[in-house]
Amino acid sequence: MSFIELTPNLASLRTTIANLYFVGAPGGPWVLVDTVTPGNAARIRAAAAKRFGPDARPAAILMTHGHYDHAGSALELAEGWDVYIYAHRLERPFLTGRSAYPPKDPTAGGAMAFLSRFFPSTTVNLGGRLRDLPENGEVPALTGWQWHFTPGHAPGHVAFFDPREAILLSGDACVTMDLDLAAGIISEAPRISRPPAPFTYDWDQAHESVKLLARLRPVVLGAGHGKPMRGAGVADGLESLARDFPRPAHGRYSVEPARVDENGIVYLPPAPSDPLPKIAGAVGLAALALAAVAVLSR
Repeated sequence: MSFIELTPNLASLRTTIANLYFVGAPGGPWVLVDTVTPGNAARIRAAAAKRFGPDARPAAILMTHGHYDHAGSALELAEGWDVYIYAHRLERPFLTGRSAYPPKDPTAGGAMAFLSRFFPSTTVNLGGRLRDLPENGEVPALTGWQWHFTPGHAPGHVAFFDPREAILLSGDACVTMDLDLAAGIISEAPRISRPPAPFTYDWDQAHESVKLLARLRPVVLGAGHGKPMRGAGVADGLESLARDFPRPAHGRYSVEPARVDENGIVYLPPAPSDPLPKIAGAVGLAALALAAVAVLSR
């Protein structure tokens, strides 16, 4: 894991798969935003102790959404720290075992869609530790911060924003690397990009969510995947993505979205045929697939 201080009140912890964020200055109250994949609780606690002290405990754990690469270590951390986990109410069925998420779509096109065939489709059950975010947009334990409803990638996806410092934690509503190109995944070159395609179930909502984020005009952007970005180019990059949003040309959800409600999945469009693409044998993508399997099996 790589620990990066972005501002005096914000630090990120980067893993091979995803990012999490510590919000709060050392010596004061703080919260944890997202918890990456399962099995990382000990390393996250060690990073928190390094930043906040040996007995550090957050005031809350906040979830942008509940996909396994964001909520995987949430329950172990919450029980160890004896704190609550907050998420949007529309994430509740997917965080309590009531429903699976809409199935991933490996036919959406691009490198990440191909690799998604090797990723698990698991959910977590946070049980009594789960609480709903307040309906008024306030963020528990983070005075001055706001949460914004940004669905499309996940039904109850939210982004967290501090208007005082123009800090945006976008989760997977947008990311800061190009997950559609093998070169983008390998290099992690900073680029504000659409949400991970194979796990996005409603592209109209996803586009509207990017438009909302662009209107916030952030200066610091911490996404769920990719290196954090800062500077005037962040707002311009979001505006460009909102203006020329690249929705998939084909795939299960490219024309018709899945439908969900407070109980989970209501309707799924038919799954398209998924013969393994001819590019499956290409050296670059095959190497990426092997690397993905190796990482997920650790």
